This record gives sequence, structure tokens and C-alpha cells, in this order.
Amino acid sequence: MRRLLAIMVLALAIFANVPAGYAVQPDEMLSNPVLEKRARTISSELRCLVCQNESIDESNAPLAADIRRLVRERLTAGDSDAQVKDYLVARYGEFVLLKPRFELSTLLLWLTPVLVFLAGLVLAARAAARQPATESKSLSEQEKSKLAQILGDDHA
Repeated sequence: MRRLLAIMVLALAIFANVPAGYAVQPDEMLSNPVLEKRARTISSELRCLVCQNESIDESNAPLAADIRRLVRERLTAGDSDAQVKDYLVARYGEFVLLKPRFELSTLLLWLTPVLVFLAGLVLAARAAARQPATESKSLSEQEKSKLAQILGDDHA
């Protein structure tokens, strides 16, 4: 049992330190380290349109590789990070961003968690207000003697 536990801990330690980004192939990387770092930062903020819950930096999907190459092409052409994102949003839609922008079109998306939380608070307050206040009464002499009899029978 200890051996199995040791193997599991070792496996967890090995795989917990695996950096994200193995999806980026060496032939995709730029020779300029500054541009490559910018490309990786942008890629980590873009959604893989195939996987939908991964960034294109982590995804092995062919479309993600195409978008990674496109990001690098735009950066090499001299675009700023914002220009690259704007270009991709214009091409693929707002869904390509893992963290959508705070705009009128995404207002409901950003405010829904707050609205749900506030609704929960209101419901909890209403439920608490409906609860009748319980008065603490002391036991009557008859109840005390019955309780003593019950407790005495259990401990005998």
C-alpha cells in the first residue's frame, strides 16, 4: 500500500510540473524571444474554437495551430497585441477571447453572476424573515420530572 502511495505521489509531482504549452511546435516559434513571449501571452488568452475550453496555446487542434501561426504573422508584421486580438475578433467573433471584453454586448455575461448572488441574498433574507421567532421556555416541573425519569432509566 505504501509503495502504491509513493508511486502516486511521484506521478503527481512529475505531472504537476509539466508546463502548459506543449502544443506549440518548434517550427511555430519565433526566433525573436520578445515576440515569441508576446505571442505566447496572446495565445494563452485566445480560445481554441475546436476544444472551446482550452487556449490555443494548450490545444493540439489543427485550427489552434493555424491561429497560433496567424498570431505570430501579425506580430512579425508589426501589429500590437491589441491589434492582433482585434483582428482575430473581427475574423472569428468575440467567442475567440477566453476573457470577453466588458462591452454592451457582453454586459449580461459579466453581470449574471452578480445578479444571481444578489437574488440569492434576497431569497435568504425573505426566508429568514418568514421564520417565526422561537421563544425559549423553561421546562415545567412535570416535564422536568419526566425528563429525569427518562434519563434515569437510560443510565440505570
